[in-house]
Amino acid sequence: MVKSALGIIFPNQYDELVPELTSERLMASIPFASRYRMIDFALSSMVNSGITNISVLARENYHSLMDHLGSGREWDLSRKNGGLTVWPPFAEKSMNIYKGRIEALVHIVSFLASQKEKYVILSDTNIATSFDFKKFIQAHIDSEAALTLAYTRQPLPESAMNARTMNKGMYYTYDISDGVVTNMYINAQEPGDQNFGMNIYCIDRELLIKLVKEAYMLGGVYFERDVLLKKLGEMKVAAYLFDGYYGRISDMKSYFDENMKLLEEENLERLFSTPVYTKLRDDNPTRYINGSSVKNVMAADGCVIEGTMENCVLFRGVRVGHGAVVKNCVLMQDTVVEPGASLEYIITDKNATITEGKEVKGSDTFPVFVAKHQVV
Repeated sequence: MVKSALGIIFPNQYDELVPELTSERLMASIPFASRYRMIDFALSSMVNSGITNISVLARENYHSLMDHLGSGREWDLSRKNGGLTVWPPFAEKSMNIYKGRIEALVHIVSFLASQKEKYVILSDTNIATSFDFKKFIQAHIDSEAALTLAYTRQPLPESAMNARTMNKGMYYTYDISDGVVTNMYINAQEPGDQNFGMNIYCIDRELLIKLVKEAYMLGGVYFERDVLLKKLGEMKVAAYLFDGYYGRISDMKSYFDENMKLLEEENLERLFSTPVYTKLRDDNPTRYINGSSVKNVMAADGCVIEGTMENCVLFRGVRVGHGAVVKNCVLMQDTVVEPGASLEYIITDKNATITEGKEVKGSDTFPVFVAKHQVV
């Protein structure tokens, strides 16, 4: 039964891969797909699968996340029993800022021990997808494995292989035989299609508690390296192939590319094949002023368009002035493009301003980033 599973989300695990976007927020809070945040996809997938007891283990920069999640009402998680729980790093006397999942989980062991659900789902927030956790949990039960992990079959992204923070932004690939993981590799560099981990796991709750305690006593930090890798020969680890649509964020270019892919209707429909919930902002519908020209644009509510736009993703409240030309851009909430400005291959953070007549251009291989509140 899916009701016997609880969810745990790690919102900070890959912050270092996009430092431009995570200086004041965490990976989970990064805006994505015009009106959503990255955490919305993991949360919504869990809720759509009947998981209603979800914990978010925050590490740092979590103010924007707390503001976004609130009481969890938009996800139907404002409940007396279960619901949404956000654990800041100092929620308990003994807690501190963690590095890996082991250190995070060990501080909520007493909470885990008091829960009733049989299984635990572990998930990160660097992948936007519609994930059917019902099928995932059933596959875990049917396999009779100690743990089941989700993976995709794809070439390794260059952005992941070339990450400047390889020790922090670890990724995992697997050898798989008859649905069982036989070996595991950390930060592999092999070409061609690989079994690429999604950092989504299903495990028995009591077994998770036991493994976390053991690993922590031995100085373990990372769940994959210090538990999975060491236990492969002792316990059965099943592999679950995910073949649905997903967008993986591993650097600024991948962030730009994954947003732009959603301008293709097929990709948009596949990502939103099930409902995705988010914090509501009461705003007017987007207005297109007489004389504006818009082609292939995804725009959230509250935007005002007076200029020319093509192949763009707009978040809430973006304003584009008369005579401005904006092409191949991702403009976050309340960005202002003043009259006569010209933008191409640009990512703006919230409340950025491009002043009148300015020309700012990047390229498809190197989109230029304009920081939050920056005036150009």
